[in-house]
Amino acid sequence: MQFSPSKLFLIIFTFVWSATISRAAEAVAHEAISVQAPFAMPAIEIPVFPKREFVVTDFGAVAGTNNISDAIRKAIAACHDAGGGRVVIPRGKWFTSKIHFQSNVNLHLAEGAVLLFSDDPQDYLPAVQSSYEGNECFNYSPLIYAFGCTNVAITGTGTLEAKLDVWTIWFPRSPSELEAMKQLYTMAATYVPVEKRQMAVGENHLRPQFIQFNRCRNVLIEDIKIQNSPFWTIHLLLCAEVVVRRLDISAHGHNNDGIDPEMTRNLLVEDCRFDQGDDAIAIKAGMDRDGRRLNTPSENIVIRNCTMRRGHELVAIGSELSGGIRNVYVHDCKFLNEADDKPQNIVFIKTNHRRGGFVENIHVENITARSVKYSVLGIDTDVLYQWRTLVPTYEEKLTPIHGVYVKNVQVEETDIPFRILGDARLPIKDIFLENITVGNAHGQPRRYEHVENIHESGIRIVEPASDKKEGK
Repeated sequence: MQFSPSKLFLIIFTFVWSATISRAAEAVAHEAISVQAPFAMPAIEIPVFPKREFVVTDFGAVAGTNNISDAIRKAIAACHDAGGGRVVIPRGKWFTSKIHFQSNVNLHLAEGAVLLFSDDPQDYLPAVQSSYEGNECFNYSPLIYAFGCTNVAITGTGTLEAKLDVWTIWFPRSPSELEAMKQLYTMAATYVPVEKRQMAVGENHLRPQFIQFNRCRNVLIEDIKIQNSPFWTIHLLLCAEVVVRRLDISAHGHNNDGIDPEMTRNLLVEDCRFDQGDDAIAIKAGMDRDGRRLNTPSENIVIRNCTMRRGHELVAIGSELSGGIRNVYVHDCKFLNEADDKPQNIVFIKTNHRRGGFVENIHVENITARSVKYSVLGIDTDVLYQWRTLVPTYEEKLTPIHGVYVKNVQVEETDIPFRILGDARLPIKDIFLENITVGNAHGQPRRYEHVENIHESGIRIVEPASDKKEGK
């Protein structure tokens, strides 16, 4: 049978179009995860990838070579072009620099695989659109980076490890870094376009995140181990529909948070182990005018069945929260710290008179801990760190905080169990504390300033016998 050229073209076009649609449909299959919460929590959709594998050794990666980033890049491109699948890092130790995702790609680390990332800042240029402590900018690429992607994942039981030689030198706040932070803050406060905020220059030394998913949707991170980080370990910026589960993160250094959801919604974090130099999980929503410009709250976040060995807080909220934070549920978590290695707080909500935004509907329950340095619940509305004297107040915006529920908590030892410091101009409202036992409180049991409508029920706080004798 013969066809005219036009009809033959139509047949070929239809075949190619049908194949493309078939691959796309296959790539965007999702698993919907239902999550229980004391607020309306939508089911979270995460990607289910086609059964295609793109092993990096098929794209030129050779064990023991200096850098396989080019092979990974080629494998990711092939996987994306095919409609999705897994890019596989086999067993063994592999050396790489930056990895940039494309949609419909699952980076899979096989059992026994170790992917060691360079600490040469030049390997993370050219600069990419990122952010630094709540202000958007162009900075060194995160070690693993995805921008505007859909259906992306990092899975497997292998290990991601950051070489730290240079980043460790950058950990301290040098005068040049403080000046760079001041410049970035000023640019954000005066509405300089993001593309003109070029920070990966000179001696600025603004460290990149280890993993950043930026403006991504349908994200899965599961089972991997992470060792070390230049800065925040996992940064979820302006993302939606995210599941993070069964991770083992160990990163000690300046600002080494475990997970930082920022202006992200519909997030589940479960069954993770944290051993951090800073907070295990720090929920954020942009800083000051930049956060208000983006105007996107972090919301619908559930954190459950996690353990924390070392770090500052199990969960911190703020201080960068200018887009607002609401609907957070933290439950059935525990601290495994030694008595001489105390976390600072179980939950710490922090803001200041520049932030604005809001904090509302925060639920924490079923938590056990040994020694906690400061509080079960800490709320402070005057946390400015280095910003207090580094830059002026361009605009005052107070943060309304209301609806915080903490119940079923057992702590062996702490200082001030409940430390809630509001602002006289906008008091904190509606705090509910229920069934909380503190085995040994070294400081005053409570410190409440500018707080309205506190409800306490079933609170048991044991003060040291020496304090009672002295009338403290």
